[in-house]
Amino acid sequence: MKILAFDYGEARIGMAVSDAMGILATPLETISEKGREAQLAKTAEAAEREGAELLLFGLPKRMDGTRGHRADYTEDFAKELSARTGLPYAMWDERLSSAEAHRLLEAGGVSGKKRKTKVDKIAAVIILQGYLDAHS
Repeated sequence: MKILAFDYGEARIGMAVSDAMGILATPLETISEKGREAQLAKTAEAAEREGAELLLFGLPKRMDGTRGHRADYTEDFAKELSARTGLPYAMWDERLSSAEAHRLLEAGGVSGKKRKTKVDKIAAVIILQGYLDAHS
């Protein structure tokens, strides 16, 4: 099953995609569109282009495991994208995915400015790979 994963943030949406076997996550792109409608259009376009069968969203829980307003906002977007594409969606705990993405990029020697443009799609890879590993 091909899965399109999202690290959904206010400023940017990082995306990653799985292979058809559901084994490996690969970074895709980062969307920087402003406004919900533009974001929905771009993410729906990516879902169609990639042949996604499932939309996976990182669920931004608090460190104590509870949901806050960001989690609700993200799930609202997931529901809207699901309705637009006709694809099912799932939510996956994303705690510390962005911090891990920053560490990986820093360890790889990616500078601060370049890191900012890559961190969201790397966080999406981390979210997706965690989901794939847990469901293999």
